[in-house]
Amino acid sequence: MTTPESISPQTLRIIDASLNRAAEGLRFLEDTARFLLNDAGLTTQLKTIRHLIITNEWQFQRQLIQSRDAQGDVGARIEVEGCQDKKSLSSAIVANSRRVQEALRTLEEAAKIEGNILPVSSGRFEQARFEMYTIEKNLLTRLLRQDKTKQIKGLYAVIDTQSLQGRAHLEITRQVIKGGARIIQLRDKHTSKRDLLPIAQAMQNLCTEQNALFIMNDNLDIALAIKADGLHIGQEDLPVNVARKLAPMDMLIGCSAATIQQAQQAVTDGADYLGVGAMFPTPSKQDVEIIGLELLRQIKQAISVPVVAIGGININNVSEVKKAGADSFAVIGALLGADSPEKAAEAIIKNFEG
Repeated sequence: MTTPESISPQTLRIIDASLNRAAEGLRFLEDTARFLLNDAGLTTQLKTIRHLIITNEWQFQRQLIQSRDAQGDVGARIEVEGCQDKKSLSSAIVANSRRVQEALRTLEEAAKIEGNILPVSSGRFEQARFEMYTIEKNLLTRLLRQDKTKQIKGLYAVIDTQSLQGRAHLEITRQVIKGGARIIQLRDKHTSKRDLLPIAQAMQNLCTEQNALFIMNDNLDIALAIKADGLHIGQEDLPVNVARKLAPMDMLIGCSAATIQQAQQAVTDGADYLGVGAMFPTPSKQDVEIIGLELLRQIKQAISVPVVAIGGININNVSEVKKAGADSFAVIGALLGADSPEKAAEAIIKNFEG
């Protein structure tokens, strides 16, 4: 291996600048994954790469530091149009990811120079660079899912095919959105998937146009086919951890829970929100267990994700679930059984917010 003393100061400056750029970008991304996204997996990946590129050889570090010439660096005073624009978190993730990727490419090439001037092999830099391409994508999709999760609040309208009694899915969906609902779920236990697919696609398109979330109940295959915003599953359906592996990282997964243990396990397995109930007797599900408001309070205190109260909620009792800590509330009958789903949505939202 070439000794540090035999490397030109110019080459050492290139290596030093690239190591610094990579480390700084990785630290920003690592802190984003750790503190904003609370994602242990991504945090570990980024920390591992950061430590991978940091050399512990003091003699080499000394030479790098000695080669620095911040005052004489002509690139430090070059400004490019647009580089000072205010950034969103998404653009900052992209910018820092690219910063790391470019620095790793420079280090990879430097490590190939005859004499192996770097203590880290070019192959390790190359491996880290390719890992960064995937990490960048995962950070962005996790951020998008977090943004969707923040929308789990207020009226969660469940469009149940049987409760529509022949009325059109799309028209009722349009009415409840106009009435203030920002979360729409399609629930259908009987229609064939072939016939349900175009209905779900039309509802997803409408929700996208109206800036509302569209959640598919039970059917992961349909949710994947139409690129739904989310999937809601029950305790007897596909396990949350399996659904999380199969679903895109930006797809929300909600899970029904009736006990604190079920709620905690669902969150551990990757659920983004919980449907908790039933709060009250409901005609949409026969012989349903009523867990009550006190257990809703306990579950809300035990977990960190949004809680959607479900089961028998209407204009007369919606304020009770709000007081118990619910972030959102799911409604079927009180909307779909009304002469005007739009006005029903407005009224129940008003009582919840009031």
